[in-house]
Amino acid sequence: MASEDVKKSAVSKIVNFAEEAKLAKQEIKPSKYQVYSICKSLVAGGVAGGVSRTAVAPLERLKILLQVQNPHNIKYSGTVQGLKYIWRTEGFRGLFKGNGTNCARIVPNSAVKFFSYEQASKGILYMYQQQTGNEDAELTPLLRLGAGACAGIIAMSATYPMDMVRGRLTVQTEKSPYQYRGMFHALSTVLREEGFRALYKGWLPSVIGVVPYVGLNFAVYESLKDWLIKSRPFGLVEDSELGVITRLACGAAAGTVGQTVAYPLDVIRRRMQMVGWSNASSIVTGDGGSKAPLEYSGMIDAFRKTVRHEGFGALYKGLVPNSVKVVPSIAIAFVTYEQVKELLGVEIRISD
Repeated sequence: MASEDVKKSAVSKIVNFAEEAKLAKQEIKPSKYQVYSICKSLVAGGVAGGVSRTAVAPLERLKILLQVQNPHNIKYSGTVQGLKYIWRTEGFRGLFKGNGTNCARIVPNSAVKFFSYEQASKGILYMYQQQTGNEDAELTPLLRLGAGACAGIIAMSATYPMDMVRGRLTVQTEKSPYQYRGMFHALSTVLREEGFRALYKGWLPSVIGVVPYVGLNFAVYESLKDWLIKSRPFGLVEDSELGVITRLACGAAAGTVGQTVAYPLDVIRRRMQMVGWSNASSIVTGDGGSKAPLEYSGMIDAFRKTVRHEGFGALYKGLVPNSVKVVPSIAIAFVTYEQVKELLGVEIRISD
């Protein structure tokens, strides 16, 4: 009986939300300006993602190599040593291996993420104002966290197959038995040899990691911005606008918090993506030194085996280059996004 009441309550809420959305559409029809503004926001998000990822591509590749390399055949022992080793063995192009696929993925991913966040924020704020009866109510940090998490899950799910094959392309080295020639070849090979579900290996830890990572990124960034504008500490704000350096600092703080909390899930995701790949172990080690099969039955099994065989510290492999990478990456993404919006004349009004 209790479950039936819960179901009826949930259906009632959904119907109410649908009716409110219908009334909202009748009262406010999107103008040509609003449609044009949305398109510009998508462009700004795509540019922000492409620029930020390209700027830190060498650190991104090194992070993935550290996450998945065989612990019994260490090739990359640190950030500086790892970058030098890649330069010495693969040259300048080796530092950017997989960046083309990453940009192809991250541009639509960032565009959808920023667009979804703005739309989710508007929807959540509208429902929050209706619930409280206060038309001047603003988003709380918790509501921003929810909007950011929704945006991250939507964007990540839409582009996950590209991220999966990008991970495999990235760990291929000059001494590896090359299996994939590029993104489209990798996608077709995985589909043919492993099936459609293989394109979403590691999806579950990715979804779980979205909540602290993307959610905290947006929540911390937006909350810091609002606090600085309202309190105006140390003269950092002039005419209710934040300078580029201040925005950069807000983005850096947001990125640091998010990536630290979610990092172990990222390690497990990468390792799960390697499962089922022919000669994956030899490719990960770089010289075919180990033929041990990579097998995980799921996320929990991957956590258990990683900790049992390599210790708890293995969950933070690659954290140093990731920390060096994620701060400027997130900061550049946010600043580029807002600068491109201003350049294109995009005016985002959440209360509209």
